Amino acid sequence: MDQARLLEKYNIPVPRYTSYPTVPNWKEHIDAREWQHNFISAFEASNQKKGISLYIHLPFCEAMCTYCGCNKKITTNHSVEMEYINAVFREWQLYTQMMGEKPVLRELHLGGGTPTFFSPANLSRLLQPILDSSVIHEEYEFSFEGHPNNTTKEHLETLYSMGFRRVSFGIQDNDPEVQKIINRVQPFEQVQYVTNTARAIGYKSVNYDLIYGLPLQTEESMARTIEQTISMKPDRVAFYSYAHVPWTSRGQRLFDEHDLPTAAEKLRLYQTGRNLFLQNGYRDIGMDHFALATDDLCVVAKAGRLHRNFMGYTTQQTDVLIGLGVSSISSTGKAFAQNSKTIHTYYQHINKQELAVEKGYFLTDEDVRFGQYISDVICRGKTTYQPQDETTIAQYCLPQLQQMEQDGLVLIHGHGITVTRTGKDFIRNICSAYDLFLIRNKIRKEKRLFSNAI
Repeated sequence: MDQARLLEKYNIPVPRYTSYPTVPNWKEHIDAREWQHNFISAFEASNQKKGISLYIHLPFCEAMCTYCGCNKKITTNHSVEMEYINAVFREWQLYTQMMGEKPVLRELHLGGGTPTFFSPANLSRLLQPILDSSVIHEEYEFSFEGHPNNTTKEHLETLYSMGFRRVSFGIQDNDPEVQKIINRVQPFEQVQYVTNTARAIGYKSVNYDLIYGLPLQTEESMARTIEQTISMKPDRVAFYSYAHVPWTSRGQRLFDEHDLPTAAEKLRLYQTGRNLFLQNGYRDIGMDHFALATDDLCVVAKAGRLHRNFMGYTTQQTDVLIGLGVSSISSTGKAFAQNSKTIHTYYQHINKQELAVEKGYFLTDEDVRFGQYISDVICRGKTTYQPQDETTIAQYCLPQLQQMEQDGLVLIHGHGITVTRTGKDFIRNICSAYDLFLIRNKIRKEKRLFSNAI
């Protein structure tokens, strides 16, 4: 099937699969006590030699980036920092009481919002007590997201002194007209400055986040952005597809949708970027990600040990992920729990000395297995089935997979599949073939939950 027909057929709303089951299938309200019991059991059963992962959501931004679908709070009032820091630390104390011993901290990520909204001193006030109450794994990885416009040398030095060695800069696009329409104006000279400063300090991995499919992007402007990116040789690049979900992200309603590229144009934007990356020493890691051959992400991917969680692709594999802060998600491998989505309700829970979890899901054994099939497709480009699932797969998954094989997206063999080169452009669609919730429940098409695959 030619590319135009593939686009027409597969450009449908599908999840991004940062979890399975996906968030729309979670319960709106879970019992916090049941989550607490699940967490304690999971922590006690976990391999402490692996350690735990910790994600801290720092939601504040000084300005609204209109493309953004993240949970954020827009303010220029920096007096909000201390109240939030105190709440996050009290939440951490609730978890340390549940663990009953110093956890081995292997992975730590600061996301947002804009983590560098917080002053370097306040980031230290937040992080140092958490580090002091943990055992740091000998193979730890600490990373944070930084806005090029407000990430200072002091931010970089302070976080480096606490063990951070990887920084991810939100670039999105370098074209002035695109930056203007998405309200993310940052001169490329500023990107160069923060990148060079981070490397001079000693950061071993610099990541750039770029987005394709934004309003006013063209193949020419995308090529310029990618060429400028390559000139800085970031170790990793997250090349995300813009998710147009104006029914949940109000800022996106400011766009004239005629300024957005068509599905065919959007795929060409991706292919323009992908080809330039591959021609300049980057490897295609998987969904949305490229890395230099020397980067740890590339090394573990080649070895078949790539992992993915709510923080994205990672070199670390832990049994327990704790999410701190408003809207953060925690995972035990057998359950998910998401904190309150508003700062007000988050504070209410913490002030009562109770966990802020609200939405979540407790997985069945079948959920765990099918989640692994989806993870295998995303991280390794292939999967093999467990014997007890053969009948279910034949009934629910195989009809879609056989169609995808006819369209050149997968190869079906024995008890599994392998994704083809063409199929890499349709990874989300392939994952959806194993989404039993999507297939069994046949979520109504008129209920918009997900962005289109392309």
